[in-house]
Amino acid sequence: MIKIVLFGPPGAGKGTQASILKEKYNLIHLSTGDIFRYNMKNDTPLGVQAKSFIEKGQLVPDSVTVDMLKDEVSKQKPASGYIFDGFPRTKVQAEALDAFLAKHDEQVDAMIALEVDDEVLVERLLERGKTSGRKDDANEEVIRKRIEVYHKETAVVKSFYQKQNKYFGVNGVGSIAEITERICQVIDKLEN
Repeated sequence: MIKIVLFGPPGAGKGTQASILKEKYNLIHLSTGDIFRYNMKNDTPLGVQAKSFIEKGQLVPDSVTVDMLKDEVSKQKPASGYIFDGFPRTKVQAEALDAFLAKHDEQVDAMIALEVDDEVLVERLLERGKTSGRKDDANEEVIRKRIEVYHKETAVVKSFYQKQNKYFGVNGVGSIAEITERICQVIDKLEN
């Protein structure tokens, strides 16, 4: 059973690649964004908790985020593994994920990070904003702020996985097929 943390800044192509990898390797795609939206829309106890912080403009505490992810993992049918998308975002979340998996004699196998130059990300997100209707993808200042926050917050998580020799940076520029091939090379080495 393979467990991959798929990482990258906004606009790096994580969602696109996760969809392809999910099919190719029979993995369950766990997107924290999707999990948050589901829980809040359906007013689950964890969703109500998360919403109370978001409505105040606060970050959802790690404990609530971790509990949502654990709950989602427990609902899943058996699979060949997981792609964690958008999680962990902090060292506390990374440690909690390690502890949770260790209880099941499992571990994260790799953090695969899509590496894309900031200027390319800005172009991609502005283009996506024209077609997606997402307000956060239509404003260059907001986009640059999101990228800046990503770099600040995730540097610690990158370091966490580097110390475990589980960090793999992958060039996130090129065609979708080229990027998929680069990621698959990393995954295929893990499985051998």
